[in-house]
Amino acid sequence: METLTSPQQQSSGPITRGCQWFKALPNKFCDKTMEIVRKTKKLGQDDPRRIVHSLKVGLALTLVSLFYYFKPLYDGFGDSAMWAVLTVVVVLEFSVGATLGKGFNRMLATFVAGGLGVGAHCLATLAGRKGEPILIATFVFIIAVIMTFMRFFPKMKARYDYGLLIFILTFCLVSVSGYRDDQVLKMAHERFSTILVGSCASLIVCICVCPVWIGEDLHNSVATNMEKLGNFFQAFGDEYFEVSEEHDQSSENNKSYLQGYRSVLTSKSSEETMANFARWEPGHGPFGYRHPWKMYLKIGNLTRDCAYKVEALNNYLNCKIQTPVEIRGKIQGQCKRVSLECSRALKEMASTFRKMVRTRSAIVHIDSSKEAAEELKTLLRTNLWEEADLLEIIPAASVASLLLEIIECIEKISEAVNELAKAAAFRNGNATVLPEQPDSIHQGEVQNDSNTAMPVPHVAIIVAE
Repeated sequence: METLTSPQQQSSGPITRGCQWFKALPNKFCDKTMEIVRKTKKLGQDDPRRIVHSLKVGLALTLVSLFYYFKPLYDGFGDSAMWAVLTVVVVLEFSVGATLGKGFNRMLATFVAGGLGVGAHCLATLAGRKGEPILIATFVFIIAVIMTFMRFFPKMKARYDYGLLIFILTFCLVSVSGYRDDQVLKMAHERFSTILVGSCASLIVCICVCPVWIGEDLHNSVATNMEKLGNFFQAFGDEYFEVSEEHDQSSENNKSYLQGYRSVLTSKSSEETMANFARWEPGHGPFGYRHPWKMYLKIGNLTRDCAYKVEALNNYLNCKIQTPVEIRGKIQGQCKRVSLECSRALKEMASTFRKMVRTRSAIVHIDSSKEAAEELKTLLRTNLWEEADLLEIIPAASVASLLLEIIECIEKISEAVNELAKAAAFRNGNATVLPEQPDSIHQGEVQNDSNTAMPVPHVAIIVAE
């Protein structure tokens, strides 16, 4: 069917279209401006600390700029005062750990490299004006090669990569500039002094004004990842066996829970970065000196291993070849019980881990999931599948097999959490055993047929801080 156009549209030329574009330009500009405002507002609401950090950077830059505004301070540093401003720009980071790491790297590298640069200049001057550039070039080459190669060591790159770069830069500036400037010692002193002032200003502002401890972010991130996996298992049983009573509301909750685990799969790099920066932070709050941040990486790796199995489990929800409902119903009770007990174990671990309470309450749910797993294994060994098609059996059998493997993953996570609790001296919690209330998105009881085991009463562990 052809689209009808008006004679005015057909006869409109480039000038007419240009006029229409200019008329619509104010509306487009307003729409674009409102879109930017909405994104800016959302960015600030998601994490108000970003606004505070922006104010802190402005405050630190204003403080070090005083070296330019006041003549007595300017006379002491001269044009080198600009290095203090540049230091604040590159050193002041969002968190205390990142700022401490960069500040320490910059100060130490500047001090050592400046001293070596002065020494290299003094040695080069002994060779005379002809031999001086050759020796300086040789020293620069050797230092650049050694420092660059050291950056390939994983531990050096993780903690001192920025310092090695500053070392190369400072050594070259001091040693090479000394060939044309005889006051090389004064230049090295001014550079180190201004960088010291800039780094100290950044550290004072970062620590004293609404500090952001990246160790706390790492701690909460690991706990949140465990909660996301727990949410998945909480929703998986109803979604796979399609037994939700309140279909509309429960289906929406289930979908949000089933997709939350995906961020766990990509958390490796962020956790490693946070752990490296957290090691620079001093003791604060419940995180004492020499807190075992490396053990957080072990828990994170185990959580991701579990998330990869969850990814495989999630693929069976949208698999083209699905096991018929009547066949799935034969293992429905045991599978749902395993899924729910895994959810409770992960959520219990996440809750006590976040509060830094040392308990073994999650073991109750892990043991309960093992009991359901044994029942499931016994059921799988029977002749339930004799009259069924092999292709129809495979998806349900794979789901059951993955659930059994996931129990082992959760048990390893529990052991790693207990190890961290001992190393970090989590406080002991008093456990009170009370009857458990049903989960919010699972209001109905599971209907068991003749092939499923009778429901086993569960208990919840409420931890008193």
